[in-house]
Amino acid sequence: MERGWCDVEVAAPALRAELSARIWTPAGAGDRVLVAHDGPDYDAYADIGRYAAAIVAAGLVHPFRLVLLPPGDRLEWYSASAAYAKALTTEILPAVAGDAPVVGAGVSLGALAMLHAQRRAPGRFAGLFLQSGSFFQPRYDAQESGFARYRRITRFVAAVLRSGPRGPAVPVTLTCGAPEENLANNRSMAGALRGQGYDVTFAETRDEHHWIGWRDALDPHLATLLARVWP
Repeated sequence: MERGWCDVEVAAPALRAELSARIWTPAGAGDRVLVAHDGPDYDAYADIGRYAAAIVAAGLVHPFRLVLLPPGDRLEWYSASAAYAKALTTEILPAVAGDAPVVGAGVSLGALAMLHAQRRAPGRFAGLFLQSGSFFQPRYDAQESGFARYRRITRFVAAVLRSGPRGPAVPVTLTCGAPEENLANNRSMAGALRGQGYDVTFAETRDEHHWIGWRDALDPHLATLLARVWP
């Protein structure tokens, strides 16, 4: 793949859709790939592309490709959808990353969807960077019960929380703001994954549930995770 930015059209028959992925490739990237949900907004509002270029230029991490995935039908795809997990792991990732395990990143529902995909196809992932994940649980998130896919999410989260040790577990960094409604469920998920053998880092920030907060939490937490995954 050529250096710099390019757009790649990816067919996803499992979703009856085609996605336009934006991919940044620096010199020496090899088979290291970071894939981000809500990619266009992650770049426009949280500067993930600029941050990736900066940490590579500074030598903090090995060069890697950054793949920005558009959200499509976000509320459906990112809400623990089996169809989306299948499309991501068997159609989208092979098209943008080949056979290489990837680090998956996401915020809010996008974080939930990335964890859901990793649980269904753990061999496809080398690590996870999950910001303010929507890991809804009835005891913490009854206010979300009007969301159409609330029960599907709570069933998935409950299954993760009940699970015993499983593998391959991967390095995971979770970030969440102290003022967020999602704080309790993120703390709970971090503890559950740690108990299942994941190498978990949980970073509590001062920001609320918005792109500025997620942008500010990239440094140093994303660079630190990537350096653990790709030492």
